[in-house]
Amino acid sequence: MAVLAPEVRSSAPRWLIRHETLLTAILAVALAILCLFNKNFLTVDNLLNQGRLMTEVGFLALPMTFIIITGGIDLSVGSIVGLCAIILGYSWKTLGFPLPLAIAFALGVGGTAGFVNGLMITRVRVPPLIMTIATLALYRGLAEGISQARSVRNYPEWFFFTGQGEWLGVPVQLWILLAGIVVAGIVLDRTTFGRTLYAIGNNETAARFSGLPVDRVKLIVYTLSGLAAGVSAWVLVSRVTTTRSDMGSGYELDVIAAVVLGGTSIFGGAGTIWGTVVGLVMIQLLKNGLALTGVKGDATIIVIGVVLIASTLIASSLHGRREVAR
Repeated sequence: MAVLAPEVRSSAPRWLIRHETLLTAILAVALAILCLFNKNFLTVDNLLNQGRLMTEVGFLALPMTFIIITGGIDLSVGSIVGLCAIILGYSWKTLGFPLPLAIAFALGVGGTAGFVNGLMITRVRVPPLIMTIATLALYRGLAEGISQARSVRNYPEWFFFTGQGEWLGVPVQLWILLAGIVVAGIVLDRTTFGRTLYAIGNNETAARFSGLPVDRVKLIVYTLSGLAAGVSAWVLVSRVTTTRSDMGSGYELDVIAAVVLGGTSIFGGAGTIWGTVVGLVMIQLLKNGLALTGVKGDATIIVIGVVLIASTLIASSLHGRREVAR
């Protein structure tokens, strides 16, 4: 039996038992079933519209994948989106900044907010969960304090191109997200920086003794998370044409769900951008497909929760089998 075991293991292609492959198969089956219940589900217009709606969460999911691979977490991303949205509108409407400068200022605030998270985590050694729960409340409070419950409207027409425009028939923000996916995928799979993320997640102490710049890498990924929240806020304000302090509420849960559903281990050391993208698409299309078939919002949340739990259990089972095979 010991002689036959390697042959049995080699008979199954490695890609066939990957979490991402399994999740893609589940997604295809779910889409086929939902399509049977509503003929408008798989139309080009509906799919492009869903792509438009998922981009804000998608921007956040890319750096969140990096963070979770290192064994960290960032629960403040939704609050940073709200803060950046308010900063964009307030600096333009109240402080008189030119709108392009207001956009750049909001992006800078997002990057700074993420940098503060990373600085406290790496220098003061505050656990990521505690630190980002604290800044979740802090940044949301700042957004509400600056806005004073007032919204900002009447942006110029050109501003809406990012959130509502199209290029070659595809929403502009979806092009931006696709570019981000390609860059993030290359960074994670093909660079020393990406390999360092995995090393930190697998064993941070060993990574430090190996001479890897652990603190610097973690500071970078948290800063990128804040910057991505700024981009998300810009696109969101452009899409909905107004600015409110509650923007981004609950985004952190959607982002983490997409990343974990995509196969990134919450304990660190494992994950891919491709898996995150599949998880993101699955959540968005399940929400839309169930809504089109008449399923109410509460039931949709239950279904997505069940899918997430099932996916996690299957992933754990596959991981256990691979460990035994080794």
